[in-house]
Amino acid sequence: MLDIIMWIIIIALFILSFVGIIFPIIPSPLVLWIGYLLYHFVINNSELTVLFWIGMVILTIILIVSDIIANSYFVKKFGGSKWGERGAAVAVIIGSFIYPPFGIIVLPFIVVIVIEMMQKRSANEAIRASVGSLIGFLGGAVAKVVLQLVMIGWFVVDVIF
Repeated sequence: MLDIIMWIIIIALFILSFVGIIFPIIPSPLVLWIGYLLYHFVINNSELTVLFWIGMVILTIILIVSDIIANSYFVKKFGGSKWGERGAAVAVIIGSFIYPPFGIIVLPFIVVIVIEMMQKRSANEAIRASVGSLIGFLGGAVAKVVLQLVMIGWFVVDVIF
């Protein structure tokens, strides 16, 4: 019975990790790790290999860095400033509480336009930087989904085989 309850919790945690993509306040990597650790310490402490744990550490680092790199890369590529980049990051967090998931798309877009205009950029340049912020966020979100699916898939394969 305890195993069934633990599996339900682990599956719920894995689902919650994807909710963290829409609500950035939920730390997706931490939620995944709680699921792995519950399995390891409550269900079976000998099934997950050393290679699994090393792989999860590496993928977790990539998962955390991917969002930052994607956002930074696209804001810069589309002509945005450091302040625009920082403003977009803060707006994503605030936007996750304001009519999610649309708040995390619309608010950063508007914030970057305002910040870039305050820095005496043209309307075209400001809109271009905002589009970069939007593409960066969406690119980071896609990368997170793919990485989390790989991490969960690896876990399932290790547990089943």
